[in-house]
Order: sequence, then C-alpha cells, then structure tokens
Amino acid sequence: MSEKTSNPSEAVTSAWTSIMRARERLLAAIEADLKAAGMPPLAWYDVLWELTRSEDGKLRPYEIEERTLLAQYNLSRMIDRLEKEGLVRREAFAEDGRGRWVVMSDAGRKLRERMWTVYARSIETHIGCKLADNEAKTIAGLLDRFL
Repeated sequence: MSEKTSNPSEAVTSAWTSIMRARERLLAAIEADLKAAGMPPLAWYDVLWELTRSEDGKLRPYEIEERTLLAQYNLSRMIDRLEKEGLVRREAFAEDGRGRWVVMSDAGRKLRERMWTVYARSIETHIGCKLADNEAKTIAGLLDRFL
C-alpha cells in the first residue's frame, strides 16, 4: 500500500529556507558579538537564564534540557564546564541522594548579567533595528504557531 505524500508549495519551501538561513546567520552574529566581548558561548547564557528563571535558582538536569535546545550529552559536559568555572554547583536531593540539582552560584548570576548586556545589544543590532515593533510582533505571532 503506497501513501501519497504531498509536497510543500514553493512559498512554504521558501519560508522554510528563509527561516533556517536567518536562524544560522543571526546565531552566528550573536555568537561573534559575545566572543568579541570576551564572553562564553550563547549556550552558557541559555543554561544560566533558565536557572535564573527557576524557583530557588536550581533545576534538575532534565529540566534544563527540556527548557533549552541542548541535547542531554552536550548538557552534561556543559554543566561540568560551568561547575569547573564556579558558575553552578551540583547538590544532592534531600529526598534521594542519587539525584542532583544544578544550582546557580553568585558568579553565575553576575556572568549572566554581563552576558545579557552584550546579548541585548546584539539582538537590537541584528534584529531590532531592522524591524518595527509591529513587524516584530507579527513575526513572533507567526513563529508561535510552530511552538
């Protein structure tokens, strides 16, 4: 039994290509801005941001994975690096000594704030200055359909 598959229209294919190109170019520009400012990669910011947003500044590793775009194997190594830099620490669960929390340190909070200064400027430079607020809202609304 063969299934008939429909192909996307040219407009849909063009939209997909534009989304992917824009994503790659914008991420590369933001990463370059962070690097030029002597900051760590954007993925570090993402982890520190999720810890900032969490209750008590701590999350389980699987919660960080769910909230970011990081795969588990990359996240484990990143947490190791963040811990080595003194930005986070691991704590055992009170209820179960086998589980671990990832807890943000004061140094992690300060780094995230410094990174945000560069990141915010980069967002404005590469995106904000090219869009009116109503255009930004339209794009955000359209992209929310995929989330």
